[in-house]
Amino acid sequence: MEVYKVTKDFPKAEIYGLVQQARRSAVAIPSNIAEGYGRQYNKEYKQFLSIAYGSLCELETQYLLSIDLAYIKNNVQIEGLMKEVGSMLYRMLNPIR
Repeated sequence: MEVYKVTKDFPKAEIYGLVQQARRSAVAIPSNIAEGYGRQYNKEYKQFLSIAYGSLCELETQYLLSIDLAYIKNNVQIEGLMKEVGSMLYRMLNPIR
């Protein structure tokens, strides 16, 4: 996971702040997709996909904050992954709506 690789060099002061939050958001995305897929009803699946999308939005915000705080530089790979996951979630949600 790219988020783990990037955040390992963050300042120690952020270990329980931005680092932990970014890692939780990154883990929450696939976890919520999986949990939703395991549910019996489409309504529940849609809810968990929405939560996964919310976690992606959180991660994007934490990424931008990390850049603003000069902890990292723009990372094309991370930006591409976030865009790809966002598109994937949109495609997964669209037929259920």
